[in-house]
Amino acid sequence: MTFDLKITGGMVYDGDGGSPVITNIGVKDGKIAEIGACNAAAEQTIDAKGAIVTPGFVDLHTHYDGQITWDQELKPSVNHGVTTVIMGNCGVGFAPVKKTDHDRLVRLMEGVEDIPGTALHEGLTWDWETFPEYMDAIDAMPHTIDFGVMIGHDPVRVYAMGERASAFEQATDDDIAEMRRIVREAMQAGAAGFSIGRTDVHRTADGDWTPSAEASEKELTALSGAFADLDYGVLQIVNDFNLERDGDQFDEEFKIVESFVRAGRDKPASISLMQRDMASNDWQRILDETDRLNKDGVDFNVQVAPRAIGVFQGLQCTFHPIMAQPSYIAIKDKLLEERVQIMRDPEFKKKCLAEQPVKLAGPGSSVPPIADVMIAAIEMVANKFFRLGENPDYEQPMDASLGAEARADGVSAMEKLYDTLLELDGKQLIYFPIYNYTDFNYENVRAMMTHPKALPGLSDGGAHVGTICDASFPTYLLTHWCRDRAQGQIPLQRAIQMLTADGADYLRLKDRGRLKVGLRADINIIDHEKLALGPPRMIKDLPAGGQRLLQPVSGYRATFVNGEQVVANDEVTDARPGRLVRFG
Repeated sequence: MTFDLKITGGMVYDGDGGSPVITNIGVKDGKIAEIGACNAAAEQTIDAKGAIVTPGFVDLHTHYDGQITWDQELKPSVNHGVTTVIMGNCGVGFAPVKKTDHDRLVRLMEGVEDIPGTALHEGLTWDWETFPEYMDAIDAMPHTIDFGVMIGHDPVRVYAMGERASAFEQATDDDIAEMRRIVREAMQAGAAGFSIGRTDVHRTADGDWTPSAEASEKELTALSGAFADLDYGVLQIVNDFNLERDGDQFDEEFKIVESFVRAGRDKPASISLMQRDMASNDWQRILDETDRLNKDGVDFNVQVAPRAIGVFQGLQCTFHPIMAQPSYIAIKDKLLEERVQIMRDPEFKKKCLAEQPVKLAGPGSSVPPIADVMIAAIEMVANKFFRLGENPDYEQPMDASLGAEARADGVSAMEKLYDTLLELDGKQLIYFPIYNYTDFNYENVRAMMTHPKALPGLSDGGAHVGTICDASFPTYLLTHWCRDRAQGQIPLQRAIQMLTADGADYLRLKDRGRLKVGLRADINIIDHEKLALGPPRMIKDLPAGGQRLLQPVSGYRATFVNGEQVVANDEVTDARPGRLVRFG
């Protein structure tokens, strides 16, 4: 036998969490054919000496639902060792859809996931109506990496109920029966699972609640029960327990979550987990409920992030501190260079800073109410505003914040933020860790990540393109937590297991997630000592001139999907082996 690929001399982490070994891997016909001596010749041989060799990473929480219809590369996930992504999270997506609802779903995704509507309108092909047709359409285009897709509650509700889906009407028995049929049809076509979103933070581009935000327990349990008899499929949940609108509704909302999960019988389920300042102990309550459910035989998991859930603010970004000042609003549509020139005028600055901010959230606006709260309390909130620097530091003390810098300089926080936005010719980014940073360190993040039912997630790859670049989570986990953090590090073999086997096992994918003979050759070769993230940069490469944040990375010598090399020395190759993963 001649191998198609042979990887020699690397430190191999098989994904099971055990100690690594220096060995060779032989690949034939897209599968791992041998691990060991691998004496046979090979068409391609890569010397992995000094590098770690891992299974390809599985990202459970992305939003490439629109991007995947026009983009073959699937950056930035492919740049960070990810070889399989799951889309359709948080209850949103683009199928099923009637022709009359195209704009409605674009407005929904634009608001909820901060993807430019102009890019979606130009990029989406809309050559589908049903969910199976959507799956066929995205599978027809070759991609760098594999992808699975969940069916989201919002498009299902819009398809079944039309205008009534967003009018706070409860679904009738006939509505529920139709939605159940749609979910069942999607699952039988190979969908990865079903997702729901119950959060006040998510709004459409018009400022409306999402269609499924107030769905009844009866509706939710009927839909999760639509595939209870199948031996595959997962349930994904996002819920902020109505903190913004109604205060603490934790007990009431978690009862709904539990009913939804139990109706799916033995289906694995996961909920987004993060620490919110306004309810700083809810993450612990969620973990307590997670422990209780698992003791009762329910496979309930939490999706966690390796750092804060934050946003970048800047004059090129979706949000920034002076966006509510009337003088800035008057120039906001000008080119960046023009805005910077105007803002550098001392008289304009004086006038702008003296103004009272206007309210941004409300009817007709996709801006969440939390933005108005933050701007109103900017002098205090600035204590959580940071420059990342050229070597991004996401875990900084309050003393390093722009609020502290303002106090040291004897100026207001607003003036300091104004001047910071003008740095780098208006391209400076201000990092604001909204969630997971109540105590100005990552000790609570570590507690979340080390919980036995924790799954790496929440990267939102493909979404929030004007505010985040969290598809770099895998790289951050391997660098900050496994190499650079002074204390409380996570063992490298455990981090790799989280990124690979844990995600595959949760999805019940038996053909990937480990380096074992007979499994898919989804493989990373990483120079762990040199692995590094650069500062995010705004790039204009979306349809219709849309822009997004991308974060430079170095250290990925090679990434293989099904035995084909999709990354070589941090650059995406021309190979397109990625396909739709059909479950079941």
